[in-house]
Amino acid sequence: MAHDSPLALKYFYIFNSNYGQKEGEEAQKILYFFPPQTDLDTQIKNVGLTEAIIKFTETFNSHQKCESLHTLKTRQLYFQPEEGFWMVQVLSVPTVTKTKEGVDHLEYQSDEIQDNVYWSVLEQAYRSFSLFNGTFSQILDDYDLTKLRYKLASYLSKYLSKIKLQHADILDVFHGIQFLPLDKKTFLHVQTVVNLLECSFPKIRCTAFLYNDQLVWSGLEPDDMQVLYRYLVSSLLPAQMESELQGGPIPRQSNSFSALHYGRFASGPTNLQNADIGKIPKVHLKSSSGSVVCHLVIYRALSATVCMLIDEAVSLEIDFFQRLDVFLGQRLTKLASEIAEQCSHGSANSVSAESGAKFVYYNHLNRAQKSTVHLDNRKNGNISVPSDVLRILADLNSDFRDRKPSTGETIVKTMNDYWVVGKLSNLREFYVVIHQKNANLIEINEEVKKLCDSQFKSIFFSE
Repeated sequence: MAHDSPLALKYFYIFNSNYGQKEGEEAQKILYFFPPQTDLDTQIKNVGLTEAIIKFTETFNSHQKCESLHTLKTRQLYFQPEEGFWMVQVLSVPTVTKTKEGVDHLEYQSDEIQDNVYWSVLEQAYRSFSLFNGTFSQILDDYDLTKLRYKLASYLSKYLSKIKLQHADILDVFHGIQFLPLDKKTFLHVQTVVNLLECSFPKIRCTAFLYNDQLVWSGLEPDDMQVLYRYLVSSLLPAQMESELQGGPIPRQSNSFSALHYGRFASGPTNLQNADIGKIPKVHLKSSSGSVVCHLVIYRALSATVCMLIDEAVSLEIDFFQRLDVFLGQRLTKLASEIAEQCSHGSANSVSAESGAKFVYYNHLNRAQKSTVHLDNRKNGNISVPSDVLRILADLNSDFRDRKPSTGETIVKTMNDYWVVGKLSNLREFYVVIHQKNANLIEINEEVKKLCDSQFKSIFFSE
């Protein structure tokens, strides 16, 4: 549906009510406000209104925080990531002009904004900020309020300019990881290279291995890997691929194919002949003793990517990167070629006649995610089902979250003959979309069973 005014981010702000409690000092509560050119009076009024709404709703249920407020023209989402800190996202409701009895009138499409989807987008903004900067409390402990405001402005101004709110959907609720299934032999080769790397370079705390935008191996905690994976596939890897497509990877040796070396650092020195190691990002990982800060060193060869986490206390010199390059260059190039051969072989042997059923799968235990509803990971609206049908998936997810069943199944039929099935079992969620006229529940149930048998043979779904 074409909109006169599409969904858009109106305001995004962070505040802490513990500051500026005296009259005339209300501005001290505001830690970040977007857009930054908003006049101070408007900022103070927005924060004050949010404080009043949150305090008012606490009188009804002090154990459950207010998460959203619906008005005709806006949708407000509230998230309290840490004690005292609130993040608020205000969205403009999309509109369309409709004609009734010869008169045009504006209609607000509030159903297109789903609370669970956009609340998750808000939560992800915090998790992404914390990965690269630490928690709000940590920054205050290490520095002061001025430094926190500076870090928020520096990071979020860039982050908010890149998020694609109009294409947010159920995958934003999950923020899952796409895994690449490999045969035992190839996976063992990956495991061998990773183990040999960590043994040869004891400075490396943990490692993650990706091929294209799919994860093959990770030594990180699932929560950390989930956020890091989203950063890699949405920001770093697309930029690297664009650079490689423009310039093309250049082999460093050419005696034989097995000796080809396409390796390069995606974070680290661009020229190993210079002493400058470049800018290396730091990430804050969770541990049993709190937060651990690590250097994030990323090395790529062809479509394979190795992420190495090294403790912040370790001093990184150019000779370390030179030795890494010698160790990884040929090994990773050869391994990437082996994985590419298996992937192409698997594609050639796959069943050509695809089922008309599309699905979204998510595993809460290992954060695994798989979707045939989405045709790529670029968040550009490239989907294989109508957008109104896609929204039903998020509605079913919201229903599961509210009712909190251990197992459950919901089936929905739309007016245009789409069937949507949502299954919850063993901390796994499975959503199927089938477009079939004149079908009945028995036939739809059989289609879902066939899909489970073909795609998830080893996964148990309660009947």
